[in-house]
Amino acid sequence: MAYSDRELLARLIQCEAGGEGDIGMKAVASVIMNRVNYPVGEYARVGQRNIQNIILQPGQFACASTVENGQYNPQNIYNMNPTGEHFAIADWAIAGNRLPGLGDALWFYNPFNPNCRQTFPSDVGYYIGRYQAHCFYDPTDLYEFT
Repeated sequence: MAYSDRELLARLIQCEAGGEGDIGMKAVASVIMNRVNYPVGEYARVGQRNIQNIILQPGQFACASTVENGQYNPQNIYNMNPTGEHFAIADWAIAGNRLPGLGDALWFYNPFNPNCRQTFPSDVGYYIGRYQAHCFYDPTDLYEFT
């Protein structure tokens, strides 16, 4: 299926953070748009400032995959039905808004426990904070060379 950038972002927001309230969803949307606009490194090369390239890049978001660990993943963007709330947050992020305090965060993950790792992934991102269930990471200087 072909989705507009707006709908694809709304679907990812719902899938990744739909149960985490306005702040959690805005944090996830901020990371996606940070990746779209980051000037160096892997996301600049692969994403080419394109929302669809960023969201659909293999191995980045479990919600963008219909298969995880060899099994069907029912919680994927194709099974989402975004509401006005998800579209409003997508519009907010596409318009250039970012959640204050999130910096240039390029990664988030849910550790399914109260502790966040200090670096992620490997040593190209450092921990900056937690919003709801997700830990968020800004890039280190090493990220430029990815």
